[in-house]
Amino acid sequence: MEGLLSRLVGQVAWTLVGAAVGAAVGRLLSGLSVEMALAGALIGSLLSTTLDRRRGERLLAWLRGPLDNPAPRDGGFWGEFAYRAERALIQRDRRVQAERDKLAQFLSAIEASPNGVLLLDDHDQIEWCNKVAAEHFGLDPARDRLQRVTNLVRAPAFVAYLQEGRYGQPVTYPNPRSQGTLSVLVKPYGQGLRLVLSQDITERERTEAMRRDFVANVSHEIRTPLTVLAGFVETLATLPLSEAERERVLGLMQQQTERMQALVADLLTLAQLEGSPRPSAEGWVAVAGLLARAQAEADGLSAGRHRLRFEPAPAVEMAGAASELQSALGNLVSNAVRYTPAGGEIEVRWFDGPDGGGGFEVRDSGPGIAREHLPRLTERFYRVDSGRSRETGGTGLGLAIVKHVMQRHGGEIEVESEPGHGSRFRLRLPGLRVRRVAAGASMDADVALAATAGP
Repeated sequence: MEGLLSRLVGQVAWTLVGAAVGAAVGRLLSGLSVEMALAGALIGSLLSTTLDRRRGERLLAWLRGPLDNPAPRDGGFWGEFAYRAERALIQRDRRVQAERDKLAQFLSAIEASPNGVLLLDDHDQIEWCNKVAAEHFGLDPARDRLQRVTNLVRAPAFVAYLQEGRYGQPVTYPNPRSQGTLSVLVKPYGQGLRLVLSQDITERERTEAMRRDFVANVSHEIRTPLTVLAGFVETLATLPLSEAERERVLGLMQQQTERMQALVADLLTLAQLEGSPRPSAEGWVAVAGLLARAQAEADGLSAGRHRLRFEPAPAVEMAGAASELQSALGNLVSNAVRYTPAGGEIEVRWFDGPDGGGGFEVRDSGPGIAREHLPRLTERFYRVDSGRSRETGGTGLGLAIVKHVMQRHGGEIEVESEPGHGSRFRLRLPGLRVRRVAAGASMDADVALAATAGP
């Protein structure tokens, strides 16, 4: 309303000015002041209208253009109109840009998701997908946009699941692009739109299979001695036995009990290794103390049946948990004693690594291990010869414990073996966990280890 009033006032002002000028000119020329005043008023009105129209045309031309340049800076009604229109457009652009920024952030967050995200329209056409979904389904995020997903993803289980329309549970099927397994879940939203979520569950299934195998193996390992014990108890309760027979049965029962105790102890050790934080790199353990204790255990287990050779320990310390390192070395030494026939030779020594690290080496002259068994030696309950392992008192968990100890200390276990030529096991630690010390300091550490290691 104010704009129309200002335009009307301007029109009247121009008309009055024109009339005044016309009247003045009329008096000067011939005294026809009235006629000239009317003519001047008409001319002023026309000039006002023309100027007003010109301003309106400039504003209209700006509105019809790309709006990249500033609005016309005219006065009056059209100037006010241009200013307000320009401000409204600027505010609109800012809101649009803010929404675009939010959308970009949202898509960036989805892009960073470890799961695949695929957006489909109501015709099963791909509107957008992140890199993980592109990898899972073999898509190109740019090239395959607006393509029908069932024309690109031909897995029968996925196509049937998408077309069936019942999305309560995810569908699982082998990923044709890898050796893994995909889990796909569809969530409808909007008007016929669908969100497709994909996840690689290969590692989860592998872990679940390992858990099932572990439970089955533990159940089997415990069931066997329990069955034997139950049979002996029944024998003692129902049959009259001589003193010699009774002592024999009790001896066998004690063997099975010790076997179960060893199995439970190893299981508890594994659980402790998996559930506790990694050992600090600030506690140092003398190599001499570890070798001395391992030699004492080997002497007791061998009872003179083998040629044991422990090389003199260097003045070296290892960073980590003394009990864990002792357990790892002790498992290798006890395995060498158990599986090496009487009269065989067992050698244990420290070796220096090329990177400042080092570790223990246990070499035996036993029967050796075939190449196909080497990659699986550190698996829980894996045995090269099940019957012989049980005869020697092994639980099948020793090398699994060794592997976990080395992983917790940033090291690794290396195995070299060949049937008929014995075996060599190495426990290798990186340079950050190995240091050379003076002989006196190393001996002090040996005493400390002996005091804390226990019997």
